[in-house]
Amino acid sequence: MRYLVLNSFFFLLIACFSPYKKLHKTLADPGCVQKFKPAFAFALYKTQVRVKGKQISGILLIKTMPDSSIRMVFSNEMGFKFFDFEFSARNGFTVYYIMEQMNQEAVKKTLRKDFELVLLLHTEAGKAFALKDGQHNYFAFPQEKGINYYITDSACTQLLRMEKASKRKPVVIAQMQDYRNGIPDTIGISHKNFKFTIGLKRIENVTR
Repeated sequence: MRYLVLNSFFFLLIACFSPYKKLHKTLADPGCVQKFKPAFAFALYKTQVRVKGKQISGILLIKTMPDSSIRMVFSNEMGFKFFDFEFSARNGFTVYYIMEQMNQEAVKKTLRKDFELVLLLHTEAGKAFALKDGQHNYFAFPQEKGINYYITDSACTQLLRMEKASKRKPVVIAQMQDYRNGIPDTIGISHKNFKFTIGLKRIENVTR
């Protein structure tokens, strides 16, 4: 019985541990993350989506429209469309189309928040603050629920990863790597609470 009590207490401590508690406030400027905001004039990505053991693959088009909104259209190689989203310059979101099997509020909300994270939307400086550990800066942007963290090196010259977090732990982790002319070559998004990942690899030498 004593072993069971001690064992339960040990796992309770692990469950309550927050990786953000070790961080300290810093005067670093959260505005520095704007340099990592992707410049998606026009880009195509080979895309793989894995969710609960199932996989969808296709092509994701990301394009900045004349009004500065960002259009995302995901379809398979035969042209069958999975979804067509628009993120407006004023942080609005429009669903022009989504396939019936995906047409659920939870799915649309999850996809919206994932892409807002990598598009660096809702990163206004007003309520933002900066934290640090020994080697990294955590630039924090409070959201309606939780916080989006953009983690950089100490000089804010490299974006290491992005985290959508609850009060005590990351629930989504994303990375963008190998920028070329302001556009990342690879993008990865991984959920921690359930099996859901999105992997993007840019297709080079495409014409509009």
